Amino acid sequence: MTDFILLMIRIAISFILTLVLGYFIIPFLRRLKVGQSIRAEGPQSHYTKSGTPTMGGIIMIAAILITTLTSGKLNRHMYIVLFSTLGFGLIGFIDDFIKVVLKRNLGLRAYQKLIGQITIAVIIAIYQSKTSAYETNVLVPFSDYIPFLGEKLDLGFLYIPFIAFVVVATTNSVNLTDGLDGLASGVTLIVASFFSLYAHHWGYPSIAVFSAALTGACLGFLRFNAYPARVFMGDTGSMALGGAIAAIAILTNLTLFIPIVGGIYFAEALSVIIQVVSFKLTGKRVFKMSPLHHHFELSGWKETKIVVVFWGVTLLLCIVGLYGLK
Repeated sequence: MTDFILLMIRIAISFILTLVLGYFIIPFLRRLKVGQSIRAEGPQSHYTKSGTPTMGGIIMIAAILITTLTSGKLNRHMYIVLFSTLGFGLIGFIDDFIKVVLKRNLGLRAYQKLIGQITIAVIIAIYQSKTSAYETNVLVPFSDYIPFLGEKLDLGFLYIPFIAFVVVATTNSVNLTDGLDGLASGVTLIVASFFSLYAHHWGYPSIAVFSAALTGACLGFLRFNAYPARVFMGDTGSMALGGAIAAIAILTNLTLFIPIVGGIYFAEALSVIIQVVSFKLTGKRVFKMSPLHHHFELSGWKETKIVVVFWGVTLLLCIVGLYGLK
């Protein structure tokens, strides 16, 4: 049986596990009354979602864990991506727990989240700098078309702080993307598929298996999370997905590809930064609301249209990313 067929089997296993776990866990979350609170300043169309169970990310995390731990592909790379996924997922879970179970609206304070995120990110950066055959180099996308740059870019002593920054930024960008039914799970499904194909073709078997498990989990979660959502992933899920994507990209040395294949994540985060900076400097807002998906909502786009368009853009960007590989 070829490795590619085995990858398809892992996607199927993770997909089925997510469906099965969802049918048990979602009613349990309802009984716990861990409903999502909707921001008063958010779009009015979201008020009907108030009370929808959140913290559904534990469904995906459990499916990914079972799928990868039974794959027979366990090695240091697998442990690191699991560490990143579970570590960031734990930070999100604690934040969700404080907000929806203990009913403290603020959740974890920003500095508390940041300390945890930076700690995990630095560990990943140090690991990669010590074990990667590329050492402190990262692959340059479209290197054939960029003058004065080679296939690899050596970051030297800046490698660890740069990688740590990328991990934290990516994780929080995915978290910002999780604002519409099926948006973050659908975008991550496509991005994870890209990394699974790359890892399979370029000799990262454990990363390929993990990416396949992530793909299947996102696909299965869409059964419950697509409009109208029966459950939200919460910070538990979005932080875990962000940690997974960041670790996969870094361990495959595709760090600089994240803004390309994860262009939607990048745009969502950039829209928030632009909005905040513009308001502080000029008192004016560039967007009707940030993150970016809310701007389109307030511009009259239906939620389902925004999600499908963002999925389509991600698919196109992943195809572009494939052409950017050497």
